Amino acid sequence: MQRAGCEEGERMSEHAASMRIDKWLWAARFYKTRSLAAQAVEGGRVRINDQRVKPAKDVRVGDEVTVHIGELEWIVVVRALSAQRRSAPEAQQLYEEREESRAKRAEAVARRKQKLDPYRVERGRPTKKDRRAIRRFIEGG
Repeated sequence: MQRAGCEEGERMSEHAASMRIDKWLWAARFYKTRSLAAQAVEGGRVRINDQRVKPAKDVRVGDEVTVHIGELEWIVVVRALSAQRRSAPEAQQLYEEREESRAKRAEAVARRKQKLDPYRVERGRPTKKDRRAIRRFIEGG
């Protein structure tokens, strides 16, 4: 069934200038499912124009959306609306990320990589090889 001037799944035009924030987050591939997007909005991890919103809040082209996922933060400007989830390159056309947001995320990723020292990672119980090395060290042989 077709709507006036807009086929299902295409980007929405000017006559449909808004859509639910949870649906947009799902279509823009910030979250894997709409229910996860709705939970994030309910939990206050998503803001529109620096205001806490509910999942049914409409987002419009030009709105600034702040998304917190884990310790990472995206600050994006909505560029287009889409009723359907598409491929990642097409989803990236729906928003434009702020430069300071991109720099903060890169810095957070670099900090996380510095914390992970592969030589200091706890591995659990010693292996048979480790036990032999420990025994040789203790016994002095």
